[in-house]
Amino acid sequence: MLNKFFAGLEGAPAGTRPDFQKTLAALRFDGGLIPVAAQCADTGRLLMLAWMNREALQKTLETGRMTYFSRTRNTLWQKGETSGNIQNLVSLAADCDGDTLLARVRQTGAACHTGRLSCFYIRLHPDGAEIEE
Repeated sequence: MLNKFFAGLEGAPAGTRPDFQKTLAALRFDGGLIPVAAQCADTGRLLMLAWMNREALQKTLETGRMTYFSRTRNTLWQKGETSGNIQNLVSLAADCDGDTLLARVRQTGAACHTGRLSCFYIRLHPDGAEIEE
């Protein structure tokens, strides 16, 4: 489905500053949620994929600490609240359709609940799978 607000930004030159509240209002929260890819601001490595509802997005913007929505627990959670492996927000961007967010973060400790730096450690090959660092 075409998001008219974001489609209207396609030809905008760099430096254009669309209205912040209109930008937030135009984000597509399908089923109340929007996917968020968390990327290390220093290395560019993809750390994890999580979900936000509007409340999690607002808390993240207010505090500078990544807050997500747990689909399994049906509640908000701040990254690192139990593990200490926090994510501090560096920048947040919406994609061209307004249905996905990219959070550039500074990660303290592991991003994955397994203790690995990234949740993406199972490499898939045509001949099988391989566990990476």
